[in-house]
Amino acid sequence: MKFMLTYEGPLATNGRPSQKHDIRLALHPQLRELWQHKPLAQFYDMGGPNVSTVGGYDFCSVVHPRWNFRAHLEILMLRPEAPGGVVKPRGDIDNRLKTLFDALTRPTQPQDIPSGWTPGDDQKPLHCLLDDDSLITGFTVRTDRLLAAPTQSHMKLVIGVEVENTAAFGGLAVLG
Repeated sequence: MKFMLTYEGPLATNGRPSQKHDIRLALHPQLRELWQHKPLAQFYDMGGPNVSTVGGYDFCSVVHPRWNFRAHLEILMLRPEAPGGVVKPRGDIDNRLKTLFDALTRPTQPQDIPSGWTPGDDQKPLHCLLDDDSLITGFTVRTDRLLAAPTQSHMKLVIGVEVENTAAFGGLAVLG
């Protein structure tokens, strides 16, 4: 299964839990919509989505070990700088990627959820891409300039996701 996610907004180096959660909230509507279409819609017949409760809140992840799913990511990172510089001595892109990977992953501890956040009715559960960032099998990053960015930390990301099933048995081959 292949699909694209987009995000536009701040992407901090060494992002705080609230910054990572803001990215989760921005991606949630796209991932919630994804569950309405094949092949994911078929998984409701196999026990429903993968919901985990953390800090009293429900989170649903697409890429989950329950179904032997793994993901490969192709990331186009548009930023207010010249293309290149994927790894800089000051840790710009590599730390931003760590923030992104954490934001793509459901929280695992209550401290990963900002205090005071209450999910809206359409955020029960909050949809995330990954159950754990160890389910990323690989990634590529391409950078280019984002023109007219309002701040230096403002990015536009286009994230190509390819989900693969690592199981060798029948029922999960619907991802094909």
